[in-house]
Amino acid sequence: MTLTSRIEILGEHEERFEEILTPEALQFLVRLHDAFAGRRAELLAERGRRAAELAATGTLDFLPQTRAVREDLGWRVAPTAPGLADRRVEITGPPERRMTVNALNSGAKVWLADFEDATSPTWHNLVSGQLNLLDAIERRIDDTTPEGKRYRIGDTPATIVVRPRGWHLDEAHLLVDGHPVAGALVDFGLYLFHCGRRQIERGSGPYFYLPKLENHLEARLWNDVFTFAQAELGIPHGTVRATVLIETITAAFEMDEILYELREHAAGLNAGRWDYLFSLIKNFADQGPRFVLPDRAQVTMTQPFMRAYTDLLVRTCHRRGAHAIGGMAAAVPSKDPAANEAALTRVRLDKEREAGDGFDGSWVAHPGLVATCRAVFDAVLGERPHQLDRGREDVEVTAVDLLAVQRLSVGLPTEQGVRSNVAVALRYLTAWLGGTGAVAVFGLMEDVATAEIARCQLWQWQHHCSRLTGGSLATPDMVRRLIDGERAALLAEGADPALVDDAVRILEETALGADLPAFLTTEAYARHLVRVRTAA
Repeated sequence: MTLTSRIEILGEHEERFEEILTPEALQFLVRLHDAFAGRRAELLAERGRRAAELAATGTLDFLPQTRAVREDLGWRVAPTAPGLADRRVEITGPPERRMTVNALNSGAKVWLADFEDATSPTWHNLVSGQLNLLDAIERRIDDTTPEGKRYRIGDTPATIVVRPRGWHLDEAHLLVDGHPVAGALVDFGLYLFHCGRRQIERGSGPYFYLPKLENHLEARLWNDVFTFAQAELGIPHGTVRATVLIETITAAFEMDEILYELREHAAGLNAGRWDYLFSLIKNFADQGPRFVLPDRAQVTMTQPFMRAYTDLLVRTCHRRGAHAIGGMAAAVPSKDPAANEAALTRVRLDKEREAGDGFDGSWVAHPGLVATCRAVFDAVLGERPHQLDRGREDVEVTAVDLLAVQRLSVGLPTEQGVRSNVAVALRYLTAWLGGTGAVAVFGLMEDVATAEIARCQLWQWQHHCSRLTGGSLATPDMVRRLIDGERAALLAEGADPALVDDAVRILEETALGADLPAFLTTEAYARHLVRVRTAA
């Protein structure tokens, strides 16, 4: 049996898909699957074991068995790769065709082309996204809208960094020997196969953001994938570079170890927010009110346990020669001048905090925020590409600091917080099920991470019957009433009833169930793929 005959494509064929799904590219995916599917399954099983351990103990600490890695100051990550020295502004977004042009032309230094949280995983989105990246590198994107607006890539585009899906997600449209291929390997493999050498020839390289890692062994798996893939394709070892998102509470205790495992390919670490809080709630779901959080808007990066996490990230990165990249500014520019100025002021203050803390750059979700973010980092960096020389040796962070939720300077959740989580989660999920992964909701650009934190807070509050500001209690009945009201509002606005009802079911199942699912997207993928296949 040939490698190609072992792979089955369940997704519908569309124009030009054969340029991405070539026999050679599919054979490469089969080889990746054969080499790493078993270890991936073992590591996902380990997640379950560790989750049970955390549920039993209710605490985390730095690993005693890797103390030598943390204390050895003699190792550093690989030298900075071409196009990744200056990362003062990074823009994120799905690899849709016009987003590709807008992001590359935005003035940002880096574009995070996102196949994960900002992409609804339809077969069309995933394969066309690969086509758009290939066309962008080959300068084949030149699109004019019916209104006469022309989209073409300028002379100094941002550096492309691709975010594949996390280890936990399958690609159910591609089967090898009847088993789905890991979505991470599909996204990574197709991009490296088609664009890796092209990027090298243009003075850049194949660069990646790695999401949802929970420990250093998962980073080791990625490093082995890079080593294997480069050898298979004849790409020099160490050409691939990866920035890891520290967006799980367990990974925050293993930052040194993660960089060490990836040291031949590591470019930096990124500090998230919503997924990090989601991970905190998920891992300590059974610990009672100790880990109950207030409204998510109140849990900013200035709260002590979040500040401990970001300070530790900067110190860890800089002592190892890696870039520290700050979190997301999600505001969508408004046509209301006053509202716009208020939003930009909040963005500016947040970026000033990051630049002042030693971060080398930060994320924005909209081209209209690039100038604000760049001005802040320009004021701190000047002509320097980064501030890796700022070691932050003043930082001392303990395990207690990272888990000190009780030190929050804000109070109880509010009924408005409950209402907001219901509204945002339902509106986002409705759009996601309809094929859109980056969605403007109430003035912010939202992605899957927003739905994750929103629904898991709903679960936490009603599960613990949390007292709200004003004295009322968060109960399942209260959440159901709010869901019903938001469903009616969406239908009145003309939303697709079938999509709304699917979104309601997903939210009810994951926010009101007895247990908190590890990832909403894992629960929703099956329903989403059934819809896609039925439509096809």
